[in-house]
Amino acid sequence: MGAESTEHRILSVLEEDAQASYAEIADRADVSKPTVRKYINKLEEDGVIVGYSADVDPKKLASQSIALVGMDVESDCYVEVIRELEAISAIESLYTSSGDHMLMAEVRATDGNAVGEVIEEEMLSIDGITAAHPSFLQERLK
Repeated sequence: MGAESTEHRILSVLEEDAQASYAEIADRADVSKPTVRKYINKLEEDGVIVGYSADVDPKKLASQSIALVGMDVESDCYVEVIRELEAISAIESLYTSSGDHMLMAEVRATDGNAVGEVIEEEMLSIDGITAAHPSFLQERLK
């Protein structure tokens, strides 16, 4: 088995279970624990693995609302807009997009009104953001 397939198997295990121990990953990827450690360290150093997170079912969070917010951005302000958005604590994740909007942000707040306040008071106050379109997550299906 080649290096790419080993890397792929290790990443597949991590994507399924970010809390898996090196021993579990080694067993499921059919490699040794030192191999897992070596690959994970390299993937982290290379920026392939950028963090570990928990998948959350928004419906079960009584005290939290999650929205994906698509944003339209003036191209000459793009870099500055990203820097300002990265500083907003309610934004969990920020992505570039090739779809209807240039940027997509995962916004978490206590409820829909609080998400609206983040959008109105923090996001739309940034020079260069011309529109924000939220979609509230309701039920995790997979």
